[in-house]
Amino acid sequence: MKKLFIDIETYNGKTDLRTRGLYRYAEDAEITLVGYAIDDGPAKVWDVTLDTSVPADLFDLAYRHEKDTYQIIAHNAAFERTVFGHQKSEGIYKILANQDSWHCTMAQALAHGLPGGLPYLSDIFKLPSDKAKDPEGRLLVNLFCKPRDGKRASRSAHPAEWEKFREYCRRDVEAERALYLKLPAWNCSQSELDIVNLDYEINSRGFRVDVELAEAAVAIVKKEKQTRDNKAFELTGGRVTSGTQRDRMLEHILKEYGVALPDMAESTLTRRIEDPDLPTAVKELIALRLASAGTSAKKYQALLDSVSSDGRLRGTLQYCGASRTGRWTGRIFQPQNLPRPSFGNDEIDAGIKAIKAGSAEYIYDDVTAMASSALRGVIVAPEGKKLAVADLASIEGRVLAWLAGEDWKVKAYADFDNGAGYDMYTRTYARIVNKDPAEVTKKERQLGKVLELALGYGGGVGAFSTFADAYHIDLSELAADMPQYAMADRHNAKELWDKAVERGETCGLEMKTYIACDCVKRMWRRANPATCGFWADVENAALSAINDAGANSCRKWGKLEFSRVEKNWLRILLPSGRYLCYAGAKSDGGKIRYLGSDTYTRRWGYLSTYGGKLAENIVQAVSRDILAHGMVKAEAEGFRAVLSIHDELITEVPDDGKYSSGRLSQLMSSAPSWAEGLPLAAAGFEAERYRKD
Repeated sequence: MKKLFIDIETYNGKTDLRTRGLYRYAEDAEITLVGYAIDDGPAKVWDVTLDTSVPADLFDLAYRHEKDTYQIIAHNAAFERTVFGHQKSEGIYKILANQDSWHCTMAQALAHGLPGGLPYLSDIFKLPSDKAKDPEGRLLVNLFCKPRDGKRASRSAHPAEWEKFREYCRRDVEAERALYLKLPAWNCSQSELDIVNLDYEINSRGFRVDVELAEAAVAIVKKEKQTRDNKAFELTGGRVTSGTQRDRMLEHILKEYGVALPDMAESTLTRRIEDPDLPTAVKELIALRLASAGTSAKKYQALLDSVSSDGRLRGTLQYCGASRTGRWTGRIFQPQNLPRPSFGNDEIDAGIKAIKAGSAEYIYDDVTAMASSALRGVIVAPEGKKLAVADLASIEGRVLAWLAGEDWKVKAYADFDNGAGYDMYTRTYARIVNKDPAEVTKKERQLGKVLELALGYGGGVGAFSTFADAYHIDLSELAADMPQYAMADRHNAKELWDKAVERGETCGLEMKTYIACDCVKRMWRRANPATCGFWADVENAALSAINDAGANSCRKWGKLEFSRVEKNWLRILLPSGRYLCYAGAKSDGGKIRYLGSDTYTRRWGYLSTYGGKLAENIVQAVSRDILAHGMVKAEAEGFRAVLSIHDELITEVPDDGKYSSGRLSQLMSSAPSWAEGLPLAAAGFEAERYRKD
């Protein structure tokens, strides 16, 4: 099969790509340069601004070869394919856009735990200087791809720079081809390529946006913000003019009221505002800060900025956005990070009507809270269709128990799915305190939930206290139960506290609370011995594979296989056949180090990992593979996916009985052949408007 390497440059005088997204950008984009190379032939540039006639070799490939007898390779292929598809004239652009055999080297890189940017990859793979991404290219892109001071820089006005721009485009093609030959292809199986293609289809399909709701929400939140800013000005005598001015507010509260707040994180403020001894004025300022910190207005505006002319928002998912695990992340309005509603669904429905009618400010004390709760409702079904939604239940907990061999949990999940027994949060609490599950209270079940969410990957006091705070667990009540904890646990927890004090790592907790948190952690670990063993086993298997003197080492553990291949890649073969990949893996003083992108700096360099983190990566990767399997099955049966949010799939289907959330749930929870014995369950709903069920 012939290979066409391609890279285009565009101009758009109306729409900014970064702020409005690819699909909105593509509607107004004009192609100026087409860089291409066929197989190992020379890289060329078709200057469309100079001659619109298709070059002979490109014409021959596109018009004389049958569809899909050649492969089109591009870095971030969605850009080229989408822009080609939006060109108004028929011809070669539409022919290329409609090819099914596109291959994206960015997706290939991301699938192997590498960064997606071509400059980073050029550096990582040490491409020859004539084939690396031109570092001066950004200056040329800024000159020729968007207006400057409202004017367009032309080829005739800047002939020397234009020639550099053409060369920049040609060298991009060279870099893409060189990279294609160097990238690992372990995760380029046909099944994974099918998921890449499905990802493109979902992003191209997009979902219908209730534009009227988004516009009304932006207007009412903006008005509410001005009211809050005026209140902040009034309360502080003009020292603070906006609830978003963190440092000024912290300084004012300390200076005027002697109250020292460590930060203005939501968890900190939520906890302090309940303090009965806090001055009323400080509580008012904290309330203003909490209301001002919401992101709903920005998310609504991002929707409006990027929605296509047909009222659909596209391009909201990033394939393999979560490094290594392969999980999707969000783009544009970040659907994976939607705020938790503070109202029930019926209240939200009424609130949406009030927002659209312009009367919400007369009904609700906190309009911003209602707008935030209504954000999911901006995703709607078009006329004649409905949304069918299904969510995998406790998928990470199930996968962890299945991989680790925590048999009591696997059985408990299966029993609950079959209508027998109690849910895992109830079972967990009952097991650690040796109590009949029938006697577990709602509050105790909530503690069981926090234990499950916080401790499955080796988490300690810090993880537990963070989750406890998020789920409103009163840690002072936990500390009050101290006499119930085993004497040995209290003794060991006290020793851990002393060490934490020396290191200054007490998680902001008092001694009694810290000890209580550590005690319940120890109780949970005793109840989950196989899971605790799993953390150590995967770390030992990884270290053993890394340290093996052979060129290609392999260690099997349970349903996983650990191997080190040339150039020090650590690979973990998952049950699905996909690999978790860690570049440059090595053992450093008994600790595992690998090359990756730092979460905070985004720089490529050495990072460290350990058993609990490896376990988390593995579990999340397998959970992603379960979700992807369900997505493919659902799509094959006519459930057209428009978005996935964590473990939930949102589909747009005809409004009839054939397409039900029940059937979608069955498809989503149908275990693939490689997951024998893994209990799966899903549940969902059907609606005209998306909501949190």
